[in-house]
Amino acid sequence: MLTEDDFDAEEMSYSRLLLAVDDDDDESSRKAFNYACTLARTFDLPLGIVSVMETGDMNIYQSLSPDIIKSRRDDISHDLNTYVSKAKAFGVKEVTPLIGEGKPERVILEEIIPDFKPDLILLGSHRRRGNLRIGHVASTIMRESKVSTIIVK
Repeated sequence: MLTEDDFDAEEMSYSRLLLAVDDDDDESSRKAFNYACTLARTFDLPLGIVSVMETGDMNIYQSLSPDIIKSRRDDISHDLNTYVSKAKAFGVKEVTPLIGEGKPERVILEEIIPDFKPDLILLGSHRRRGNLRIGHVASTIMRESKVSTIIVK
């Protein structure tokens, strides 16, 4: 059993932040965005902002239509670029937009994290029926990622 004499406080520092934004949930994304921008600006850290186009929520006809796919990609890219420009306007010096396609939790865990190499991930919580809840994407990333994760309410 540890006692008060068995440990000392150690400083923790981060070198790269990753913010995951949900194109379908602006409220939770904005709260996490504000927190991520504050950390990135205060500690002069690079910030990656990722948004994933969920292909699983399209029907077969939509998924086979190049026009619909292009339109959805364009919408996500536009929204992501808005986050990037607002982060820079806030004073974050280095911001990288990251786009993926597929199941958000899988894309973030298997593609984005290994490529971007963050040491802290920030995600928003969702509001359902008046209560704050951790969504399945945030829950999966929190459970399965080897990287520290903060859920912002």
